[in-house]
Amino acid sequence: MEFMTDPSGIETRSMEIIAPYLAELNLSAEEIKVFSRIIHAAGDPEYAPIIRIHPEAIQAGCQALKAGCNIYCDVEMVRTGINKRKLAEYGGSVHCLIADPGVATVAKEKGITRSMAAMRAFAEQLDGAIVAIGNAPTALFEVLNIIKTTNIRPALIIGVPVGFVGACESKDLLSETSPVPYITVLGNKGGSPIAAATTNALLYMLD
Repeated sequence: MEFMTDPSGIETRSMEIIAPYLAELNLSAEEIKVFSRIIHAAGDPEYAPIIRIHPEAIQAGCQALKAGCNIYCDVEMVRTGINKRKLAEYGGSVHCLIADPGVATVAKEKGITRSMAAMRAFAEQLDGAIVAIGNAPTALFEVLNIIKTTNIRPALIIGVPVGFVGACESKDLLSETSPVPYITVLGNKGGSPIAAATTNALLYMLD
């Protein structure tokens, strides 16, 4: 069996295969890049009609990255998947507190998830930053609550938690009420690879 081995060629061919699924969606060139990265990461063209990008999301995200903003994640899988070398070129870094002992203690004491406690611990650090949530709906709910009850405003929320309990609802709340730009996918789909791929799509645009 013959198969492709050139990484660049594989990626180029993948984007060519994805392109027809986006042809009828009236997307900008920048939106196509984000959609393509998400679909490529998922291996699933059914994402095409459920991706939602706030009109200011790409510009806001790229501006924040160029300015050296940090990225705050709900789980280590998101942090691991983000191109930290590229981010560091602009002065930013990626942070996750899900495994922090102090966060675990607070979560247990308050009867909340560790991802919620982590977002509370980040608190003011989220202001002007990018929040990337790929696993925990409770983390997204918490970020939206922080925004609602404080003056903290992330530059961009990438909210794509996956699952059957709260995932759909948290993303609906994001798209319906968020006063800051966002990128999300509707329904139960999502996950850490999607959050990382979306973040990387913005990083690669900076070139």
